[in-house]
Amino acid sequence: MSSTWNNKITFSIFGESHGQAIGVCMDNIPAGESLDLDEIYRFMARRAPKKDGLTTARSEKDIPQIMSGFYNGKTTGTPICAIIANTDHHSQDYSNISKLARPGHADYTGALRYRGFNDLRGGGHFSGRLTAPLCFAGAVAQQILRRRGIYIGAHIAQIHGIQDKSFDVINTSKDDIRELWDKDFPVIIDVQGNEMKKEIQKARQAGDSVGGVIEAIAINVPAGIGSPMFDGLENSIAQLIFGIPAVKGLEFGAGFASAELTGSENNDEFYVNDNGHVVTKTNNHGGILGGISSGMPITLRVAVKPTPSISKPQETVDYSAMKNETLEIKGRHDPCIVPRAVPAVEAALNIAILNHMLDYPNF
Repeated sequence: MSSTWNNKITFSIFGESHGQAIGVCMDNIPAGESLDLDEIYRFMARRAPKKDGLTTARSEKDIPQIMSGFYNGKTTGTPICAIIANTDHHSQDYSNISKLARPGHADYTGALRYRGFNDLRGGGHFSGRLTAPLCFAGAVAQQILRRRGIYIGAHIAQIHGIQDKSFDVINTSKDDIRELWDKDFPVIIDVQGNEMKKEIQKARQAGDSVGGVIEAIAINVPAGIGSPMFDGLENSIAQLIFGIPAVKGLEFGAGFASAELTGSENNDEFYVNDNGHVVTKTNNHGGILGGISSGMPITLRVAVKPTPSISKPQETVDYSAMKNETLEIKGRHDPCIVPRAVPAVEAALNIAILNHMLDYPNF
């Protein structure tokens, strides 16, 4: 099973949802970078379940134990390995469905790929639980980028048709981003967030789930990082974003809406601003041209499907006996995983941008 991302930065994510632990090993992180562990814990706490009725009742503290690559408060330049213990798993919830293909899950495809030897408990290695080590890696990258003035943030743009205000794709500030970091339910307009919460609760009470959209932005990324064709910024970001379970769509800048525009409407005209920098009047290109950063904010939107684990009866198959069955899923599941996926999207974007920044002169 390949859960390794090979680029200038290399990292591997390991473990299963109900195994003893999950973790990540990162290589090629620059030496001598200070890491504030409390800030890492705060970043990861944003992904962890909350006792608010909007997330799973599974309670994991997600405190990473750094095994290597970090000494006296700084990175050493050798691989950084972190382990996160699994302490609150109910494997018995899966004993009666071990050969039933849960709709929307990777049970059937995983069984085919790994000849039935994959760990099915809690989704095993396919579980959203594996976004915890991704968030650790992203939190490390975040601190390195912030010292270079680069800030990355995300918010819940939409839950089941209820929409938040969009980022200002020209003038979003680091204070705007920091404000979202501090919110338990990261939206720009809190009133809209309250309506989203009601929609999530309604789905939970009906034994169902809802999906949504996450919008992310990276500001102060210098112009000129990335490459054309197959090693572009979009390519790297997309690989990492699609490593997040439940992600089903991704668009940069104006995205699919640009298909409805004319060239004169979609093109972003250049000019030299008062600070002597080349910028664009609009930002339909989402801060990336030809796979390379333009210096404008990098913007993207991520579509997240509804949580596939729902308590409503569903038709499926027993793929060992090759017969039709009816499935009723028990256990503890999120009625909407979008709020917890927000820091995972930020983490992926942090890693991708740091990866390309390593090529930047005098990094």
